[in-house]
Order: sequence, then structure tokens, then C-alpha cells
Amino acid sequence: MRVQLKDHEIEIHVQYGTRKKLTMQLEASGHLTVKAPNGTSDETIVSAVRQHGEQIVKQLTAIEKSKEDHRIREYEEEGKFLHLGKYYALHELIETEGRSEEELRLQLKKFYFASCKQVIAERLKIYQARMKAKPKSFDIVESVTKWGSCSSDRKLAFNYRLAMAPVDVIDYVVVHELCHLFHMNHDRSFWRLVGSIMPDYKVKEAFLARYGGQMTL
Repeated sequence: MRVQLKDHEIEIHVQYGTRKKLTMQLEASGHLTVKAPNGTSDETIVSAVRQHGEQIVKQLTAIEKSKEDHRIREYEEEGKFLHLGKYYALHELIETEGRSEEELRLQLKKFYFASCKQVIAERLKIYQARMKAKPKSFDIVESVTKWGSCSSDRKLAFNYRLAMAPVDVIDYVVVHELCHLFHMNHDRSFWRLVGSIMPDYKVKEAFLARYGGQMTL
């Protein structure tokens, strides 16, 4: 489920249960988790989110700013950067000799884009076959708030920064977006499908929420 609040498109993860009140929490990933009583309609959930729209946007803006204000990277040969869940010296990832800091930054981003495209292609092939899912295409993009997305015309997009995450976490984002080919909203059917493919998906979500801020250039 998605709701547009000002300039922000909010992704809502709804958890239904035997509770009396509807509560919501904005995760560090930028996703909004809504816990609602069984039987709560989509309209009621959307209305509740919109009622708290100003506060949600304020919190989301703070999250985005914290990601932008990441610690200064040292663009030198021994500077450490994540790749597939492990830290490497910069010179182990790209050619560093004779390049300025800006050139190193650009080359490293190109490296991550290329690496992400290769890994996503490999993982998609595995899970497409397992799930019998056929996306129209996939692309690697730059995003502050989203790790992946699935459009109504079955096109998938993945954040290039996923190349910094462990492969099993990348797998979660791949599965998540493939599941959207069957369920566009984050309803109970969607999460049941995700769980049937990846029972420990909440662990992967928690990893991205906790360490996503470190996966930056």
C-alpha cells in the first residue's frame, strides 16, 4: 500500500492482529508500519495515515537528512568501503592511482552500479524460476529512501547501494519486489507470500533498517 504525502510517497506495511487500536511507526528504512485490528479497511488505514501526515513527513525528512549527513569517507587507497557485506580497501575495488577524490567517488559509484546489476541479475534468475514470476525488466537506480520498487507495468528497480549489502539481504529485496508482481500492496497476502519464500525476511528488514545508513558513499 502506498500513500502520497506532499512530495513523499510513503510505503505502508500493514500488520493485522487482535488489537483494539490502530498504531503506526515510521521505520529507519522510510517504510511506515501500521498495526491494525483485524478487518480494518484500506480506507480507514489511509485516512489515519493522512491525519498524521505532517508528523510523518517531518520524521521522514529527518531520516533522509541523517542519511545525507553520513560520516565523511576517506577516498584514499586504504579507505574502507562495503561490498557484499564486507569491508574492502578502496584500491581493492577500483583503480586509485593518479585519481582525484572526485574521480575516485565517481569511479566507485560506477563500480557499485555495475556490481549491483550483475548480482541482481543473478539473484533474479534464481527467484524468478522458483516463484514463476516474470518482470518486464529491471534497472539499477539511485534512491535515498527505497531499496527497490515495482511499477504497475511490471518493471523493477533496485537501489545501487544494495551492492554494499550481504547477498542474503539482497535476496530479500529481490523477493520483496517479485512478490509485488502478484500483490501490489503490502497486505496480508503479500507478506504471506514473502514469508513462504523467505521465512526470516524480518531479519533482513531489520538489517536494512539498522545498517542502511552505513551503506553510503
